[in-house]
Amino acid sequence: MMELLRRRWQRHARIFLSGFLMGTADVIPGVSGGTVAFVLGIYEELIDAIRAVIPFLGRLVSRRWKEAFAEFPWAFLLMLGAGIGTAVLSLSRLLHWALESYPTYVYALFFGLIAASVYVVRARVRRWTPSTLMVAGLFAVGAYLLVGLRPVRTPEALWFIFLSGAVAICAMILPGISGAFILVLLGKYHYLLGALVRLDLTTILVFIAGAAVGIVSFANVLRWLLDHYHDLTIAALTGFMVGALRELWPWKPGRIVNGVGIDADGALPAVLTVEVAIALGLMALGFGAVIAIERTAERRQEKAEHTLIR
Repeated sequence: MMELLRRRWQRHARIFLSGFLMGTADVIPGVSGGTVAFVLGIYEELIDAIRAVIPFLGRLVSRRWKEAFAEFPWAFLLMLGAGIGTAVLSLSRLLHWALESYPTYVYALFFGLIAASVYVVRARVRRWTPSTLMVAGLFAVGAYLLVGLRPVRTPEALWFIFLSGAVAICAMILPGISGAFILVLLGKYHYLLGALVRLDLTTILVFIAGAAVGIVSFANVLRWLLDHYHDLTIAALTGFMVGALRELWPWKPGRIVNGVGIDADGALPAVLTVEVAIALGLMALGFGAVIAIERTAERRQEKAEHTLIR
């Protein structure tokens, strides 16, 4: 009995730690919580748990409560959610301060992270063809134009917070795509970090509600798209990320601190200063971090496949 309890608590602790690492990844644009879940070996379990939500709700509605809780992985999701929440609350204050004080450095790091994610995600296309290249190009151009047309400030109304949660959470189940990156594109990353720092419960709960609706409804749609149009779906995501890099370019007007100059178009630093060198170093650091995580995931997958063959 004691051995059973010990193993159970060890599993709970491992799932909590996995959630903490996923939450750490999800709060940083460019690092995918889905990739971290894959590295930690819980990705398939996570997808199965998400897909079990709708059957669980169906049993609750039909008052089969005992059966509902017996077949639903509530312990897994509870510990994973607790770990993710702990990480998000722990890091939000630090990132909020960094964005306020050193936006150029933060966005340089984010740019490197997303650029590496583009490199990683494009490799998931099994075979590049003229059609996949065309889809990637169209989505890249569309995303680039969309980011340019997006207003400087997006709505802070609760309906938009709900929508942001529904869209951003979907990235959690896509290895290589970051939910925080989606929030940056929606103009709500900094705002939601502030809500976490202030403990604005209304905003936080509405965002969580949107996330819950989004992840449950999107899981099956994503599975269908990947099953029927895998390469086109990944190509579209790759193109979207390439075009959206425009939003993360650190040397944009209004994003300059510490005296770093920009040219008339706001595209490049006018001179190579210490601050510019630090920003470029952070870009390289972000790129390298994502590549390292992905290489670890690939080695884990190869090891698992080799074990199955044997």
